[in-house]
Amino acid sequence: MLSSKLFDLKALVQADLFDSEIDIAKEPAKKGFFRAAGVICGVIIEKHLLTLCQNHNIEIGKKHPTISDLCEPLKKEEIISQPDWRSIQFYADIRNHCCHNKEQEPTKEQVNGLIYSTDKIIKTIS
Repeated sequence: MLSSKLFDLKALVQADLFDSEIDIAKEPAKKGFFRAAGVICGVIIEKHLLTLCQNHNIEIGKKHPTISDLCEPLKKEEIISQPDWRSIQFYADIRNHCCHNKEQEPTKEQVNGLIYSTDKIIKTIS
């Protein structure tokens, strides 16, 4: 019972932290720094997926796993549905676009969608 309460407390603190990080991601986006906002969202998604893997005792072989590395086993274990998996992969692509110097900048719409979806992912996929 105590471990259950500690788990609930940890989840509550982590949710609050993620909400704060999403607010942090919104600030550079408001100022037109879309790459920075996208990178922050990517980190939030990675941390959330890593926590899910840990909570479900899924071992990840890589020392520095990517969103895809974390998402695949969660889908395989049916913790993430196929539609959620596809959505996460889509937004991981936008995050990657933000992280790497491409000839085309990420758009405001792409990054705002990433911010919105990051918030949705951390609140609905557990």
